[in-house]
Amino acid sequence: MAKKETNTFYGTGRRKNAVARVRIMPGKGNIEVNGISLDEYMPTDVARIIVKQPLVITNTEGKYDLIVKVIGGGFSGQAGAIRHGLSRALVKANAEFKPALKAAGFMTRDPRMKERKKPGLKKARKAPQFSKR
Repeated sequence: MAKKETNTFYGTGRRKNAVARVRIMPGKGNIEVNGISLDEYMPTDVARIIVKQPLVITNTEGKYDLIVKVIGGGFSGQAGAIRHGLSRALVKANAEFKPALKAAGFMTRDPRMKERKKPGLKKARKAPQFSKR
């Protein structure tokens, strides 16, 4: 059985608690997130711009169709996760994109996470009100 050659590339991106699985293939530039178009799914223009940044840097806007499955986190974390996954998929599609994406900081996973709640405190650092008497 001969293996069929496909032009589909995958990338997994993570940010905070969000995980995005990004699939890119040659197309007209359609972006679908969880079965919905990007414009309907992302509530803010800033989030939409963040998602499209790797395409703008590599001058591939309108050349790839994106199918994204994203779970966890909020819209900001999900937008960052999609950007990270898209950058990884673009590098698999064309290795020449890596220097530009790395210089922009899109290939690095953002390590900042929510700090855990400590015992005796209300949140990670917020302490109950102190009174001397």
